[in-house]
Amino acid sequence: MRPISPTLSGTEPPFDPLSARTVLVLGATGGIGGSVARRLRDAGWTVRALRRGMSTAQEQRDGMLWLRGEALQRDDVTAAARGCGVIVHAVNPPGYQRWGELVLPMLDNTLAAATAQGATVVLPGTVYNFGPDALPCPSEASPQQPVTRKGAIRVEMERRLQQGAERGDFRVIILRAGDFFGPGAVNSWFTQCLVTAGQPVRKIQQPGRDGVGHQWAYLPDVAETMKRLIERRADGPAFTRFHFEGHWDADGTRMAETVRRVVARRTGRSPRMTRFPWWVLPLGAPFVTLFREMKEMRYLWREPLYLSGAALAQALGAQGVPHTEWEPAVEAALEAAGCLDASAPASHRPDAGATAGFTAGAAANANADGPTPQPALPLPH
Repeated sequence: MRPISPTLSGTEPPFDPLSARTVLVLGATGGIGGSVARRLRDAGWTVRALRRGMSTAQEQRDGMLWLRGEALQRDDVTAAARGCGVIVHAVNPPGYQRWGELVLPMLDNTLAAATAQGATVVLPGTVYNFGPDALPCPSEASPQQPVTRKGAIRVEMERRLQQGAERGDFRVIILRAGDFFGPGAVNSWFTQCLVTAGQPVRKIQQPGRDGVGHQWAYLPDVAETMKRLIERRADGPAFTRFHFEGHWDADGTRMAETVRRVVARRTGRSPRMTRFPWWVLPLGAPFVTLFREMKEMRYLWREPLYLSGAALAQALGAQGVPHTEWEPAVEAALEAAGCLDASAPASHRPDAGATAGFTAGAAANANADGPTPQPALPLPH
C-alpha cells in the first residue's frame, strides 16, 4: 500500500486511506452509483461526485459535493479523489455505447487516482463475466471465460484491479450481483422487458424459461451491502470478490408471479403473461447494436446462474446481509418505475428514501460523466 498524503497543513494528522470517510463516486447519477452515494451520505460520509457539463466548478447539493469533470479525463478524476479513502467506480459509457473504446480508459483513470491515495476501489461486478462453462453455480474463484464482448471487457477490468491490488497500489472490493430491480434501476430487464416503465402493467413479458432459475438483485439491498463492505474495508485482504445472492428465482417464474400478484392487489386487475420475442433479435442484429447485444445475453436466460452469498455473509458477520422480502421489493420497484399509482393504498412501502428522486421519467440512469444516454441495453448494471 502506498498512500500519498493530500495537501495538509502541518497540524493535521497524516492521511490514512483506511480510516478516511471521504468517498468519490463515479457514476453518482446512475442507479447503483447514486444509491451507494446516498447510503454513504446518510451514514455520515463526505461524498464527492464527478459530473460532466456543470456550469460551476463545484456545487453542494443533496448533501453531496458535485464537482465538474469527466471520468475520461485523468486530471479531473485525480483532483476529485484527493483526500478520498474510497473510490466507487460505477460509471459506464454514455448509453452503454463504445464500450471497447471507453470502459478501460475510464477504469485506468480511477486506478491512477486510487494509487495516488492508496484508496480502496469498489466495483459493482456483473454476471456476464461468466460463460456457460461456469454455470450453474459459479463461485468467487471460478474461471471467467465470457462469451460476450462486454463480458470480456469486464474480465479485463477485474484483472487490472487484481494486479494493482497485488502490487500494493490500492485495495479492491468487487460485489457481483444479478439483474438489478428496484428504485434507481431504470435501464434493466425489469423495467424494459418484464414491465414497461411509466406505463400501467397490463402484461408481463417473460424473457426466461419456466424451470430455469434466474438471479435478481434489489438495488437498495445491494447499495446497503456495498456501504457495509466499505466501512469494513480494513478487515479483509487487499483484493476481495463477493457474490450477492439477492433474490434467487429458483424456477424462473417467481418474479413474474410476484409482479402479477402485486399489480392485482393494487389495481384489481391481473396482468396477462407473455413471452419475450427472442426470435426478433437475429433478424435485427446485423443492423441494430441493441438487438445484437441482447442476443449475446440470451444464455443467461436459458441456463440457471446462481450466486451463493455464503462468503459475503461470513465477511459481514453479525451485521448480516440486507434482504428485502420479495413482495415489498417488487412493489417498491413497480412504484419507482411509474407502473403503479403511488397514491393508491399499499401494504408495503419499503425504502421510501431510496425512491425519492428516481422516477422512471427521470434521467436517473444517465452516467455522471456523460450526456443523457440513448436507449440502452437492459443489463445487470
